Amino acid sequence: MPGSADTAYDVLVLGEVLVEIHTDTALGRAAEGTPARISYSGDALNVAAAAAAAGARTALLAVVGEDELTAPLLRRAARLGVDVSHVRRADRPNGAYLLSSDPDGDRGFVYWRTGSAGSTLAPRHVDSWHELLTRCRALVTSGITGALSPSSREAVVAAAHLVHGAGGQVTYDPNFRARLTGPAEARALLARIAPLTGLLKVSCPADARALADTEDATAAAARLRALGARTVAVTAGSGPLLLADAEGVTAHPVPANPAPVDATGAGDCFTGTATARLALGDPLAEAVALGLAAASLSVSGRGGTGRVPALAETAALAAAHRGISTPRPTSPAP
Repeated sequence: MPGSADTAYDVLVLGEVLVEIHTDTALGRAAEGTPARISYSGDALNVAAAAAAAGARTALLAVVGEDELTAPLLRRAARLGVDVSHVRRADRPNGAYLLSSDPDGDRGFVYWRTGSAGSTLAPRHVDSWHELLTRCRALVTSGITGALSPSSREAVVAAAHLVHGAGGQVTYDPNFRARLTGPAEARALLARIAPLTGLLKVSCPADARALADTEDATAAAARLRALGARTVAVTAGSGPLLLADAEGVTAHPVPANPAPVDATGAGDCFTGTATARLALGDPLAEAVALGLAAASLSVSGRGGTGRVPALAETAALAAAHRGISTPRPTSPAP
């Protein structure tokens, strides 16, 4: 149900929503007549959908366009349980990308986002969301959002400061993309955000190499925690996740998925699920276990939001894999 300006959300997700055009044909072999499917994704929508499925009252903070795909895009987000009543509009097209994927994890992307509505995100939008941000339990945002434009970068920093200052949890995923930004720019933004984060999620080797000069997960975790992040989660695809905090470093195996289809958005599914469960009061280890289970289940679908597992299914897999307790029932925030 749409919320008002003074609604207290469990999770707010600040970022970009994209039109997704998905084909099973390798991009280098795509030709006239290649079949494709339209869906909607982007790291912000993927995260928000996962957070909502994990039981959190979730809203999307984004700027969308005025083209013919905006209405179905917002309907899709709403069907995924995400409140889109606070989304802003810009007289620009929505960003889009072409995705080619296969079950082995080989993926190719072509993006169209220069001058998109999402890239107009700015501190003025954050100002308009001030009450939401200072009342929420958690904020998720990313390096992709910060790399869209100079104004988007400042919006990310401003939102993180607001949530952190109000005592909320900030989750940040650098999600380094060489086509959007360079290592120096990504590191500069990370240095501003890391001291504000309760959870910093990075991938290895891609993020670790670009942001911490290493492909060793343990070294990456130590270097990124030194920037001020309270907890660092280093993902490695289907390999164990490394979790580093003040208590030490622990490895968390990923539950196996016997029927993988497409890994697009799996990291976002982890981030959204783990942040939601932390916002709802779960211990860190349990939130991470549920995040890993949800991410594993998500690779059975095509595209970023093709498979968003329900909490009961996620909890069952996590319990079978690690023996954790089923999360207690939660009620929406008042």
